[in-house]
Amino acid sequence: MRWWKIAGLAGLAGVAATGAVIARAERKRRAYTPEEIRGRLHERVAEVATRPEPEKP
Repeated sequence: MRWWKIAGLAGLAGVAATGAVIARAERKRRAYTPEEIRGRLHERVAEVATRPEPEKP
């Protein structure tokens, strides 16, 4: 087998693996209900609001 065939197969395997990782992350992201997302956003906003501002030099 020539080196370019091996490189092509490795590239194809990389693309397939990347697609699988992206699909898994998308399924995990879409598993949240709107109420869960809203609650998490409210928690993040409250966390930022209570964080002291850094001093500017």
